Amino acid sequence: MSYPVRVAVQIQPADTPDYATWRQAVLHAEEIGVDVIFGYDHFHAPMIETIVDAKPVLADVQPDVNNFEGWTALASWGEITTRAQIGLLVAGIGYRNPDLLADMARTVDHISGGRAILGVGAGWYEKDYTTYGFDFGTVKSRADLFDEGLLRIERRFEMLRPAPLRKIPILIGGSGPKRTLPAVARHADIWHTFLPIDSYREASARVGELAAGFGRADSDIERSTLWTDPQSADAYLAAGATLFHTEIRAVDGKYDLSFVDKLVAWRDAKTS
Repeated sequence: MSYPVRVAVQIQPADTPDYATWRQAVLHAEEIGVDVIFGYDHFHAPMIETIVDAKPVLADVQPDVNNFEGWTALASWGEITTRAQIGLLVAGIGYRNPDLLADMARTVDHISGGRAILGVGAGWYEKDYTTYGFDFGTVKSRADLFDEGLLRIERRFEMLRPAPLRKIPILIGGSGPKRTLPAVARHADIWHTFLPIDSYREASARVGELAAGFGRADSDIERSTLWTDPQSADAYLAAGATLFHTEIRAVDGKYDLSFVDKLVAWRDAKTS
């Protein structure tokens, strides 16, 4: 299977003055022409200083700021948008019963006319867990829950009536070689990672090897990564990535999507 070059934007609700402002940013992103619009699944907005080895490094202070819950917002997005795919990058598997999560994704898929993406991850931001009463556990316990949850989601998709409008793509974010990459190889339709290019090439090759062990083709899994500039994106494109995303957060109560125009222009140049 081959994939077209696509661009996505994660519009974070952090620091938005109200839902209407966040909603308008979603509409603007679709008007610009992005292929996918993501929210996130955080109950508190993580303050991230940098990313090292594909892992976020948190600031020492994690203040509470305006924020909104992602899945309920997706139901609204399904009504107000008409073309872009929608999802969360990514839903924490520990925050909801996996069967319920599958049902929520199925419902958003129907609301949106078949445009839902189910992004899932093992979870990592401890503040989300502790303030909402979830057990943070350990890296191992969260990975175990993630593996079990993916199996339950796939079973529930087959049982739901009415069924999803089409096979809902499962997006898995992360790059851990022991647990995440095998999960990607077994379950993912889209793999998203922040890995630097050399590490990305190695991990992508590993995903292909693991996929064969599960009876899947390497081409069954679309590759997704962060877009920083045209030169970097070209390198990832040559290495097999086809879905590129950027993140937008409100500043002084407003969303500036001018950077998203660059992604769209780059995509159009690659597909013209």
